[in-house]
Amino acid sequence: MLAWHDYNGGFKMKLLLTGGTGLIGSELVKRLRNQYQITVKTRSPSKAYRQLGHDIHAIKDLNEIKDIGDFAAVINLQGEGIADKRWSATQRERIEQSRWRVTRKLAEMIQAAEQPPEVFISGSAIGFYGDQGDTRVTETKNEPTDEFAHRLCAEWERLAKTSENGKTRVCLTRTGVVLSRHGGALQQMITPYKFGLGGPLGDGKQMMSWIHIDDMIGALEHMLSNADCHGVYNATAPQPVSNEEFSQSLARAMGKPHFMRVPAWVLKLALGDMSHMLLTGQAVLPERLQEAGFRFRYPAIKDALKACV
Repeated sequence: MLAWHDYNGGFKMKLLLTGGTGLIGSELVKRLRNQYQITVKTRSPSKAYRQLGHDIHAIKDLNEIKDIGDFAAVINLQGEGIADKRWSATQRERIEQSRWRVTRKLAEMIQAAEQPPEVFISGSAIGFYGDQGDTRVTETKNEPTDEFAHRLCAEWERLAKTSENGKTRVCLTRTGVVLSRHGGALQQMITPYKFGLGGPLGDGKQMMSWIHIDDMIGALEHMLSNADCHGVYNATAPQPVSNEEFSQSLARAMGKPHFMRVPAWVLKLALGDMSHMLLTGQAVLPERLQEAGFRFRYPAIKDALKACV
């Protein structure tokens, strides 16, 4: 295996990352660049170099890789933003294929390698569980509901599992709402609060499973370096909250009032089927991450939001 790279007089393990210019991927590059020589698969290599720096290697197509066994690790985070546009039939297809195609290709490359990578970490999301009300769910205790988000994630995970070959550890990360001061869902949420118009969505009872970006990156690092890690992991903080509690905590963190409420019918009118994702939820617990010895830096929503805003 040629998983080591002679880099400026020293040696680094090689890592392949898809989705490297996204919220999680770009932070991961910052954290891992001193340990790994990172290759980023991206639609725009020039953008990747501007955003991530010139000590990475950017490629536009996985076919540019002759042997994926040259990499010690592969992390797959690529996918069209699920909340970027209304869920038309075309947009649903785009959301699905942006995840499924790259995952299928990576799994095929790993299976074909004579000496495959040591670890393959592939993204998923807590949408796998569907609407769960206030029922607490874990990786092993859950009954998913049959809806778009579940079908999307179930196939995404199934494709990743086809890479299993007895040599490569495969980890699947079911990620919650990632909180960061540098983009992502939170930066879209805070706009009405800046004008004193913040408040819960619908009745506010739907559960939100979230994770601070530092813990998200830490969890990926933990899976990457811990040889005992394999299978599904919920990448969520251990204290999920209702949308009401989340919005109250956000208002307090920003020093803003909390009295507005966005009616469910307004969301349905504005967002169509996508509103279902905002008006329902899951209380997802990171049972396997904690059993694997991972400790959260931000287990409580109050501290996480204070760090972000």
